[in-house]
Amino acid sequence: MYATAEFQVVPIGTGVSVRREIARVIELLGEYDFIVETHASGTNIEGELADILAAVTRVHEVLHREGTVRLVSYLKLETRTDKLPTLAGKRLLA
Repeated sequence: MYATAEFQVVPIGTGVSVRREIARVIELLGEYDFIVETHASGTNIEGELADILAAVTRVHEVLHREGTVRLVSYLKLETRTDKLPTLAGKRLLA
């Protein structure tokens, strides 16, 4: 099943800057066959639902293994039965 998602990862207790952890999240998402669009507060993802869920699991596993003690993630998913959900289809035209 194909899906779009918005994924936000919040490392807690790592200090003021979380740049290293977020860069690692983007790197990990790049290992999947996704369309990925980063924005100021998260990342939009387009791909297979099972892969998105696997990627979220992998992000948590890897960041914890690499020393991040606490992570909070927010995940919004959309699936459809009437047409293929795409990030391009979400863009508003001016």
